[in-house]
Amino acid sequence: MPTYETLPRFTADLQHLTPAQRQRFRRVVLDAFVPDLRSGRQFRPGLRIKRVQRAPGVFELTWAGNGRATWQYGPEIVTGVPHIVWRRIGTHDVLGGP
Repeated sequence: MPTYETLPRFTADLQHLTPAQRQRFRRVVLDAFVPDLRSGRQFRPGLRIKRVQRAPGVFELTWAGNGRATWQYGPEIVTGVPHIVWRRIGTHDVLGGP
């Protein structure tokens, strides 16, 4: 299982989601994002992972029709295990300040 941390902005954004949205995000991360990270292959197309323009090293993940989360790789905490830094979560608008 990859290690992760959340930035304060992500934590604040998360509180603005509905319980159903939080559950949906968690399900997508556990059922798709984490298995794809473990495999070491490309992410499945349904996650629509792509780089965020003008934000080097930052990626976006689509977890619902208008649900987005931004993240980046951080320094490994456990050797050989990816470390994810969650930056923002919400609608497509979070891409304005990833």
